[in-house]
Amino acid sequence: MYMEHPKKMLILDILEVLRNHSDCEHPLNQKQIIEWLEKDYGMTADRKAVKRNLMDLVECGYDNISYDDTKKRAGAGGETETLYTNWYYEHDFSDAELRLLIDGVIFSRNIPRRQAGELIGRVERLGSSFFADRTGNITAAERDLPENKELFLTIEVLDEAIEKKRKVSFMYNDFGADKKMHPRCSGGRPREYIVNPYRIVAANGNYYLVCNYDKYDNLANYRIDMITGIRLLEAKAKPKNQVRGLEHGLDIPKHMAEHVYMFAGDSVRVTFRMENSRSLISQIIDWFGTDVRFSDTDKDELTVSVIVNRDAMRVWALQYARFVTVTEPQDLAQQIKQDLETALEKYESESMEE
Repeated sequence: MYMEHPKKMLILDILEVLRNHSDCEHPLNQKQIIEWLEKDYGMTADRKAVKRNLMDLVECGYDNISYDDTKKRAGAGGETETLYTNWYYEHDFSDAELRLLIDGVIFSRNIPRRQAGELIGRVERLGSSFFADRTGNITAAERDLPENKELFLTIEVLDEAIEKKRKVSFMYNDFGADKKMHPRCSGGRPREYIVNPYRIVAANGNYYLVCNYDKYDNLANYRIDMITGIRLLEAKAKPKNQVRGLEHGLDIPKHMAEHVYMFAGDSVRVTFRMENSRSLISQIIDWFGTDVRFSDTDKDELTVSVIVNRDAMRVWALQYARFVTVTEPQDLAQQIKQDLETALEKYESESMEE
């Protein structure tokens, strides 16, 4: 129970009762509102006071406050009294939308566990108590992943840098066998990266910075959870129209489809043959988007053509080697063939040692 509130707080307490204990599927009548006022705030009020404050909320333009039913009854003096019932608060987000927001936090690989719990708690409070009661049905698989406690600070600095069109500097890290982050080095010392930041994107459960180095004219991608020691610099960022691929702005769907693993570098048209399977076709569209081209279709196989980053395609083709054969460009196909032969040699050597 909360500390008892003064009477002048009645209208605000009624608003909070509706916000916390009602929605369109769980309306409250005036008697129930009075009971919640007593339970939550130690506030006593009669029906007339509650009705008057409810109507004041409606007349003051609180569009979130709604009621379903009205009816008439004879008052004590013989006059006709209008009753309003089934009051509820229309929350800005539906329960399904709130659940999607929570899923977004749960599925993120980057957000530290404690901060993820705090975020989920804040999202829960955007709904009624009925939604909070159901969030126990949402379960995340426990993952013991290393955490970068600078993640949110990094995102804040990047947001400011992108808005103000300024450069940033940072260290970029890799994990060592000790499961700790270690900065990449140059000449035995941690390397300082200075880039022109343009956009933050989410891909494969991670956040990436899309940026550019002054000495190059193309884009680079960096995982934000691997960034530490970020600083906002006074220097202005390179204008987007001076970066190849940004002359007309950044086409996010196209960029993501061409950089399935967010590798930097140029994209090329790649052709491959694959099994004519609907489930496999669905995966192709998931990876490369709807700009993918299908041709030469027969009962068993079809040809696929996509524009994609070379290095990303090399990794992807190895992942789908059971179902896919790259045919063009020929040098990429040869590279993938060599990768497979090297992998086979490793497995064969392991078998011989046993």
